[in-house]
Amino acid sequence: MMHMTFYWGRTVTILFDSWRTDSWLSYCLTLFACFVVSAFYQYLEDIRVRVTQIGAKKRADVEVPLLQKKVAGKLSAGRIAGTVLFGVNSGLGYLLMLAVMSFNGGVFLAIVVGLTVGYLVFRSGSEDVAVDVDNPCACA
Repeated sequence: MMHMTFYWGRTVTILFDSWRTDSWLSYCLTLFACFVVSAFYQYLEDIRVRVTQIGAKKRADVEVPLLQKKVAGKLSAGRIAGTVLFGVNSGLGYLLMLAVMSFNGGVFLAIVVGLTVGYLVFRSGSEDVAVDVDNPCACA
């Protein structure tokens, strides 16, 4: 039975029917996996933003984001890498969202804390602070 409200307990099904926890050990390992994947999401987002910024600096005459020239039709390694990273990061973000939709309080906290720690470690100390407005994921 799927829960429709937050609950606290060690029995949870995440993403697949085969990913069920029935003991405290499996529940703790699942929470740890959610934490690590959430932090990894922030790491990938940092890499994607850096690849996009490097590509934008090579293409732009003016370093104002809204005034950059759009280069249509030119495929470069940087644009392809940024696109692939965007796809992987979007997919990972939606999987994290679906895991939160298990409505287990521990899973929710593990993912939020993982995103927070990942942001602290990978994204908060960058000197090139840029606002990234093209990410449709809510957990960016």
